[in-house]
Amino acid sequence: QAQLVESGGGLVQTGGSLGLSCKATGRVLTTYPMGWFRQAPGKEREFVAAIWWSTARVREISDFADSVQGRFTIARNFVEKTVHMEMNNLKPEDTAVYYCAVGRTTTTVRSSSEYVDWGQGTQVTVSS
Repeated sequence: QAQLVESGGGLVQTGGSLGLSCKATGRVLTTYPMGWFRQAPGKEREFVAAIWWSTARVREISDFADSVQGRFTIARNFVEKTVHMEMNNLKPEDTAVYYCAVGRTTTTVRSSSEYVDWGQGTQVTVSS
């Protein structure tokens, strides 16, 4: 099992940028998806982005929710077991608590049920 500690987040105006980082301790294989979900008040937790190493393709794979594609980037240091997400051109609808998560397989990488380990969450607020 992995323990996850998030950092970053905060308050930013529309169009601004923020970065989120997550550090994992414990067992995290490179093939495990590591990424971010978010939950806005009154809404369900939703997938944002994930990244993992594919042994089949022999390369790093990343996936993004349609709502953030082109605005968010994700990077992972497989040795340090960290993941960083840079969020650009932020919109008020990006306001949410963002959770770092680690899964075990990539069968349904956009489903929260795929993920086993979760961070405490960090608030991102985008003002209009």
